[in-house]
Amino acid sequence: MTVLIRASDIPADERRDAWRAVVGETLGPLDVRIAPGIPLAGQIDGGRLGSLSVGRVQTTTPHSVHRTPRLIRKDSPELYRVVLTVSGSVLVTQGDREARLGPGEFALYDFARPYDIAYESEVRLAVFSFPHDALTLGTGVVGRLTAVTFAPEEGTAALAGPFLRRVAADLDTYRPEGAARLSSVVTDLITAAVAERAGREEGPPEAGARRQTSLLSVHAFIDQHLGDPELSPETIAARHHISLRYLHRLFEGEDTTVAALIRHRRLERCRRDLADPAMRDVSVSTVAARWGLPDSAHFSRVFRRAYGVPPTDFRRSALNGR
Repeated sequence: MTVLIRASDIPADERRDAWRAVVGETLGPLDVRIAPGIPLAGQIDGGRLGSLSVGRVQTTTPHSVHRTPRLIRKDSPELYRVVLTVSGSVLVTQGDREARLGPGEFALYDFARPYDIAYESEVRLAVFSFPHDALTLGTGVVGRLTAVTFAPEEGTAALAGPFLRRVAADLDTYRPEGAARLSSVVTDLITAAVAERAGREEGPPEAGARRQTSLLSVHAFIDQHLGDPELSPETIAARHHISLRYLHRLFEGEDTTVAALIRHRRLERCRRDLADPAMRDVSVSTVAARWGLPDSAHFSRVFRRAYGVPPTDFRRSALNGR
């Protein structure tokens, strides 16, 4: 990781402005409010794990950060963030929910919506940032579980919390080929923890709960069968013993369609593999076929439409670190 700011290296009268500037440059436009009359002390480190951005924050100075509607209008990338408390306590608020996190606990929040994060005493945090589409559950599911505490003794969260802490602590030791794979493990664990929590939150198997369970099952099925070129809304409906019409109804609140989700997830897996140094000797066409896109010309067209560059150019840039 790179030390982005160490307060002790900066003259005392410049520290607050410097801290705010680093937070804005690395985490995006945020309103940083620092308690008056207290010396600013702390350090922010930043690095990458494959497609993920990873940060570490430690400070003894009470302050808060606020993502306001005005700042969202200014710049609003579609990102989720997970904040893990290593030590101390932090309060995460989004919408009508708030999560007070103790050591080992983590919460998810949506950078595209207003939120507040506050700490009143010494804290050490790890922060993971990734695009919305890295979680395969749909914005409807995830949106109901932002600013919710995931405790280390709860199911999949018992695996995810310690793993996230270790990844943030050891980030500098991972080789590029391992980092790309670890980034997928991180998002898979977070996805599993959120899906598990969504199932618990739904309660008795009434209509809403049945719909949510069906939707989670469909998402999981899609991810498990992306390599099958015959994967389609029709095959998904048949395997789940539901009508095609009902399948499309499940996605009415998900800001996407079944076919679009399949295409997007395939392209994301291809993009991940093309950026993986361990797969530099695997041809572009082989990567595409691996994820259910055997027609090279078609793959090149849809990849360029999605990401603005042909897959060969993307791979060259990614492997050269640009």
